[in-house]
Amino acid sequence: MDVAIVGIGIHKFGRTDGVSGREQGAFAARQALADAGVEWKDMEFAFGGSAAAGSADSLVNDLGLTGLQFVNVSNGCATGGSALLSAYTSIKSGEYDIGMAVGFDKHPRGSFNPDPEASGLGKWYGDVGMMLTTQFFGMKIQRYMHDFGISRETLAMVAEKAFINGSMNPYAWRQTPVDIDEILNGMMVSDPLTKYMFCSPSEGGVALILARADKAHQYTDTPVFLKAASIRTRHYGSFEVFNPSLAVERAPSPTVFAAKAAFEMAGIGPEDVHVAQLQDTESGAEVMHMAENGFCEDGEQEHLIKSGATRIGGKMPVNTDGGCLANGEPIGASGLRQVYENVVQLRGHAGERQVEGAKVAYSHVYGAPGLSACTVMVN
Repeated sequence: MDVAIVGIGIHKFGRTDGVSGREQGAFAARQALADAGVEWKDMEFAFGGSAAAGSADSLVNDLGLTGLQFVNVSNGCATGGSALLSAYTSIKSGEYDIGMAVGFDKHPRGSFNPDPEASGLGKWYGDVGMMLTTQFFGMKIQRYMHDFGISRETLAMVAEKAFINGSMNPYAWRQTPVDIDEILNGMMVSDPLTKYMFCSPSEGGVALILARADKAHQYTDTPVFLKAASIRTRHYGSFEVFNPSLAVERAPSPTVFAAKAAFEMAGIGPEDVHVAQLQDTESGAEVMHMAENGFCEDGEQEHLIKSGATRIGGKMPVNTDGGCLANGEPIGASGLRQVYENVVQLRGHAGERQVEGAKVAYSHVYGAPGLSACTVMVN
């Protein structure tokens, strides 16, 4: 059974004082229902996630007590992608005709403060400061820069692009462009990454209505078909968030396996993709994920990014809505935001950030302690 996305909704990302995370999720859900021309009582199931704003299934208090199956999803930063995969497989199995994937969050100001014991690590790991994820990201990109010749200027160009794209996105948190010099000379957080090269915990909500593809035109004139959805976890030897040690022999990231599975399922390759949303927790992540998802070889990012290939109008536009750098990261909603943007692009409704002729879109989200979720969509 093929699957289509027939309705989308979003609550602005950033900081919305006085509005709870659940209220932001409910706002997005109502938008998505209206977009598909359906009501909450028409939903046969829902999968949803939230890390800091309460259980997602509490949305039924806002949307209606209809008795539907509602499953809470928690998978780190890949929570949204996991909710989408769950909805996708529910319809693809033939068990259901229509349902919702939804995610929302409202993180407190400041950095994420994860619990080491929740990730299977000892309390000591946090006591010595290793749960501070900025250190991991700094160390990982340092090694990658050394091995493959990536410059700090390239990292800054990733952030510059994100803020430019965010300035064209009415739902983004950061809507003011920032120039290269300011990015490079910003406060150093974890060398080589300055404050402008990191995303921040934020707020927001996204909802998607999924339906059987053969019934999609009952709900919308512009269905987007979800051709693949995959999730893979880490192998022994991959270098992931919260690793207490490193294996002598390195293994590929889970992204490599998730991307391969998604492309095989869709029957296409990276060269067929017109627009991609890749996890950019910080600038280095976008650089590394370009290669891990198969869009280039390690080291080719230096030329591609400097040539403008990843900008809107380039040959491989990446993070057209500003990504995590411009939107921040509300964990429950972040992966679904990527899919929302791809649907907007494939519908041709992205305005000044529209990728002309976009027919195939790809999304990738990475979550701690080491898992990736990827999708392929076509119009």
